[in-house]
Amino acid sequence: MARSERSPQPWPAYPDIPIYLEANDERATAKTYGTTPTTPTTPEVTSHHKPTLLAPVFAYRSEHNSIEPSPTTTIQTCSDRSIIWPVPEPTPEILHEQQSGRPTLRFFPSQRPRVRLDSVPTLQIPHINEKTPISSIPPGLGIVNGPPKPPSIEISAPAGDNAVEDSHNIAERIEKRLYQYSISGNILKRWLLEIVSWICSALCMAAVVAVLIYFKDQPLSDWTLTDKTHLTLNAYISILSKMAGAALILPVSEALGQLKWSWFQQNSKQMWDFEIFDNASRGPWGSFLLLIRTKGKVLAALGAMITLCMMALDPFFQQVVDFPDRWALQDAPSKIPTIVRYEPSIGKVLREGVEVAVNDPDLFLVLDKFSYGNGTQPVLFGNGTRPDIPLSCPTSNCTWPTYETLGVCSKCADVSHLLEPACISNNRVDWTADLKGGFGAEATYPNSTVCGYFLNATSSNPVLMSGYLVNSNTSDVGEALLMRILPLTSMFEKEPLYGDGSINFKHWRNPIADVVIVSAVDGSASSVYKKEKPVAQECVLSWCVQAIQSSYDWGTYHEDVIETIVNTTSGPFPWLAIPFQTELENGTDIVYSQDITISLDESYDKRNISGYGTSNVTASAIIQGFVDIFPAFTTSAGKDAQPVMRYKTWSEGAAWNRQLDFNPWLAPNNVSRHMERLATAMTNVVRSSADRIMVSGEAFSRETYVSVRYEWLTLPIGLLITGFIFLAATVFKSAHEVEQVGVFKNSAILTLLYGLPDEVRGKLTRSGSTGTPRAKAKELKVKRDPKMGWRVSGNLFSPLVAQVPRKQPPPGWI
Repeated sequence: MARSERSPQPWPAYPDIPIYLEANDERATAKTYGTTPTTPTTPEVTSHHKPTLLAPVFAYRSEHNSIEPSPTTTIQTCSDRSIIWPVPEPTPEILHEQQSGRPTLRFFPSQRPRVRLDSVPTLQIPHINEKTPISSIPPGLGIVNGPPKPPSIEISAPAGDNAVEDSHNIAERIEKRLYQYSISGNILKRWLLEIVSWICSALCMAAVVAVLIYFKDQPLSDWTLTDKTHLTLNAYISILSKMAGAALILPVSEALGQLKWSWFQQNSKQMWDFEIFDNASRGPWGSFLLLIRTKGKVLAALGAMITLCMMALDPFFQQVVDFPDRWALQDAPSKIPTIVRYEPSIGKVLREGVEVAVNDPDLFLVLDKFSYGNGTQPVLFGNGTRPDIPLSCPTSNCTWPTYETLGVCSKCADVSHLLEPACISNNRVDWTADLKGGFGAEATYPNSTVCGYFLNATSSNPVLMSGYLVNSNTSDVGEALLMRILPLTSMFEKEPLYGDGSINFKHWRNPIADVVIVSAVDGSASSVYKKEKPVAQECVLSWCVQAIQSSYDWGTYHEDVIETIVNTTSGPFPWLAIPFQTELENGTDIVYSQDITISLDESYDKRNISGYGTSNVTASAIIQGFVDIFPAFTTSAGKDAQPVMRYKTWSEGAAWNRQLDFNPWLAPNNVSRHMERLATAMTNVVRSSADRIMVSGEAFSRETYVSVRYEWLTLPIGLLITGFIFLAATVFKSAHEVEQVGVFKNSAILTLLYGLPDEVRGKLTRSGSTGTPRAKAKELKVKRDPKMGWRVSGNLFSPLVAQVPRKQPPPGWI
């Protein structure tokens, strides 16, 4: 029978599977075809929008046909008419969206597919001739014992193939769950992953800030994780900052991906924008290009700026914390000595059964160094000098509170105005280098004419302090007196001069020594012979109480005397002459009768000073140590002669003379400074005695501390807040455009599904065209339609692209 020419149809996907229609067998004359308007033969109407199960894949897309088909066409397979299979006719060119109910075809290109038609084991061609009754012709498409309905096609993977394991693929399960969230009607569910990621970023930053607040200005040693896990504070901050940055970039990237679809929704935009948006969601370079492209005027520019600033997130976190070295208080205390009562163990020295005065051995060693030299010198120790007191500092830095201690103080005053120049004849000469000493030796001293500067020049007993001998017969000059130390208390009788034994320090009670020291102005005999006025000072040493502030830093001891308190109360002269008589001789004992006591009431500068001092025996022993140097003389036989010092004038017999490498009492040396150093050395000896009391102080050592610079947190916290604002704005925008745009984010599958037509891709990529696909994409404008996909506009392509007819299949194929 004649058939009308059909429109071209595409080839089926698997042409090796033949499907025959028994209408080609002319021997089956009993079978009839066709329909009449009065006798309907179709029990059901097949919609052109939903193909049948046997329809090939291309049936989903209708081809254009100029011949108008009949409304229905059926194939009658038997006289019973109980089973009718509809065969769809070609439809006009109308594009229909794929229905969700279409069965899924799964393809495995790497394996040979197998086709199963329900439960039919084989496909057979029935043997039909002109004698075969119509009732015995099997129904369907030549399938023996076929089912009453069309078979379904199932394409499955080969047996034993483990390429896909749906039940065990965790990644697929997660992706499926996220997809279900993305298509949910709940806004929070659609953006759940991005919100959770932002919260993780906020928690990481909060963990960093919390640790920095806790350890601010604390020693780094309090960070115990270093000992337990070898994780330093820097590593902790670095790890959390990396996690915060990675968690923050996810919502920003997904929001940029969503704004990419919204960008092409309202108006036609350049196709190249799609790549710019896509690159912006993946890195800083694309974000930079997006900022330039949009000029910062759209919401997506905010996300691009966040992506660019994310590069500086980790350096900013590293700059937040610093580790300076500071002095830290230690548990071990420091100690420094003080003393209230100085009571050294001197012992008694007897001579013919009579106790005699002796020196304090400890103080005498110090006094000897200062009498004939520059005194004690500091000893190098470590980075500094060794202190002269037995302090204890367990670290390299120690401080002590202000403390009081018994000590020795000194003071000098200028008395040059008391000296008068003169030349006196018949004056007793007691200062030359060859005179004998001892008690009563003064009666043997000669008288001579002397010129120079005198103390009490107008009295009956003037004392030459600096001058020279003059030969009365020849007027030649002789031996010169360069320096003289005159005690204001006589050496043997202990009688005071100038009334109470002092000129300027009469209010100082119980002094150790009060002397007048006169020296040639330049320490040479020439100035003496020239009658240049010498330098004259009165210096005193006395017991006192000192308020001291001490510190010890890197091996150097430093001490500041804040206040000095001396006993200024009035009292009798301390020396007493007690006569004695024995069988051998009669004499007088000189006794220091007063104990040294420094006691002041509480109203004195708010200090309670009481009980400080020493006994009269100790005071006498210390005073006894100065008789070697007080008095003393330095003379020179001539201008070019070597000066010598005459000392120990108390010793009987020949004079004691000494040539000094350094004479501290002779100008231009600073006598006042030398006396201060002597007093400090004596104080150190007193404080170092067995009666000392140790005062506790604080010990510090250098430790590394944690310093937090909060200004460097502005960028991380600012990015976190800005990222939240950007995400919230994108969520709000997508909620209003969900019907037109949908929530696609950075889905690559959707990008493939909404691809350009083949003709457009061919023209963009063909080798014969000029320029690159990217360059042409800049000239092409596209717009996404929610129902029709991409719409192409511009000068290069037309919006609608004509369909290219496919090759027609051979007759007999569906």
